[in-house]
Amino acid sequence: MKTLLVIIIGFLPSLFSLWLMRKTRARMRSRFRRVATTSFVGRVQQNTIPGNSDRYYLEGVGYLVGDISCRFNARSGFLRCAVNPSGPCEGCRLYEQKETVCIENSSSDLISER
Repeated sequence: MKTLLVIIIGFLPSLFSLWLMRKTRARMRSRFRRVATTSFVGRVQQNTIPGNSDRYYLEGVGYLVGDISCRFNARSGFLRCAVNPSGPCEGCRLYEQKETVCIENSSSDLISER
């Protein structure tokens, strides 16, 4: 009888630990489920761009936001400007026209080798 009592008392801490682990695991699952459902909605709302935005499609690059002729344009579909990310571009005091460099090829530049 004493031996059986010692064995039962020896198993009590491990049984208590097992019960506590299961309870904690169930609580964590419910927290993860709650976070996953609420944060997904927040991410979807954050990444949407309103319909009246200044969004352009540039062939080979994709969608760009903001005035693409500005020197400080971030050239991104999500970030408008490097110095004024929230915009708007109209009337921005930091606007600078981007310098464009064109190289013209003429027929005299081409040299044919025989």
